[in-house]
Amino acid sequence: MSVELSLKQARRLALAAQGFNGRQPPATIKAGHIMQLIGRLGVLQIDSVNALVRSHYLPLYSRLGNYSPALLDRAAWSQGRHRTLFEYWGHEASLLPFKLYPLMRWRMRRAAQGEGIYQQLARFGREQQPVIERVLQAVREQGALGAGSLSSRQERAGPWWDWSAEKLALEWLFAAGEVTVAGRRGFERLYDVPERVLPGAVLDLPDINEADAQRGLLLHAAKALGVGTEKDLRDYFRQDPLPSRLALAELVEEGALQSVRVRGWKQQAFCLPDSRPPRKVTASALLSPFDSLIWERARTERLFDFRYRLEIYTPQHKRVYGYYVLPFLHNERIAARIDLRAERAVGRLAVHAVHDEEQGLDDDGIEALARHLRQLADWLGLAEVWINCPRASAARLRAFDLG
Repeated sequence: MSVELSLKQARRLALAAQGFNGRQPPATIKAGHIMQLIGRLGVLQIDSVNALVRSHYLPLYSRLGNYSPALLDRAAWSQGRHRTLFEYWGHEASLLPFKLYPLMRWRMRRAAQGEGIYQQLARFGREQQPVIERVLQAVREQGALGAGSLSSRQERAGPWWDWSAEKLALEWLFAAGEVTVAGRRGFERLYDVPERVLPGAVLDLPDINEADAQRGLLLHAAKALGVGTEKDLRDYFRQDPLPSRLALAELVEEGALQSVRVRGWKQQAFCLPDSRPPRKVTASALLSPFDSLIWERARTERLFDFRYRLEIYTPQHKRVYGYYVLPFLHNERIAARIDLRAERAVGRLAVHAVHDEEQGLDDDGIEALARHLRQLADWLGLAEVWINCPRASAARLRAFDLG
């Protein structure tokens, strides 16, 4: 029998599932806290934009507060027992916990067959196997390499995007699971064969067929999202519609998931059996544009009545809210959006725009936003918070001692 949830209940389920449960974070955040949270989320999206800080660091900060990014670096790219994450295509380019590695092998097999990857990359895989074999042999012989170390291109760009043939070969091998990311030099990936990067215990985990892997990913998405439609769940790990629908029907039939109706939603939703929304979620947080709470934009609108679009690649004169805009979550609402920049050369966090949502920020909300801006500046090692916005909410922020 389908369960009915109010919109508030659905929102609280989602916030709690994503780690915004209002609990006081530990005074000293250790590697175990990081891994517990990543295990809950299942995936951290990686993005190259560094206007504030690389995006994969922000979701942990939004939930835990002042932690050392070195803890994430060690879990993602160190050698030996401290490494607990791997890079792959989870939700776009992502960091994932080792336990999900077997659930990604079907995607690697499909990529090797030219499926589920960009058309240009699939075509390269079909037409340029000699280059791919040469690059793989170089990695086997020389160890962790970046694309620049292998590039044979002189000045002219090749016909494949603006990448060298060696870079395309590495990306094809990465998608197919033949190489993995051993570390990073700046933001450049360094590739090596999996057996020199990942623990044998991970590589030796039993293989999982595609149908079971699809089910496992949907179930993890349901745990991480709290409640979502079929499209919400499959979007979490970028799964295809038809196999996801079949897998979802099986999970419901088995009782691993239950159907729910959320008031105001047109589509059927799903959650874990016996899910109980908290009575209240009081968390406040500035959210990365690539935070898993707000990935699926239609779901964000349904949950929070908040329409969010990236304007990073929009020409400046056409932007509505700004270049790098962080939604501000406060007391179960997304109450504002803030255009932020880390101006490291002058040691300040620049607030270029403060846009209230329709209900606006009350005094408690403004105080919470001021506190979060100061804490974010401290975490980034910036001495000053500079308010560079003429709007009324920005004037209210100036009343606080932001440094």
